[in-house]
Amino acid sequence: MDRVLNMVIRQVIGRFMNRGINAGVDRMTRGSGREATPEQQASSRQTAQRTKQALRMARRFGRF
Repeated sequence: MDRVLNMVIRQVIGRFMNRGINAGVDRMTRGSGREATPEQQASSRQTAQRTKQALRMARRFGRF
């Protein structure tokens, strides 16, 4: 019974951690976008996508 409870708690905590990390990354990569030209906006979008992808990969590697 103790192992089952540990397993469930670990999965729930992992999901909350991932949500928190995703929210932080989204907020960090959002930017203001007010003073940027369209080229700069496109560049920052690509950088944000790369950052998010790199963090997802790092979390996947952290599981092993």
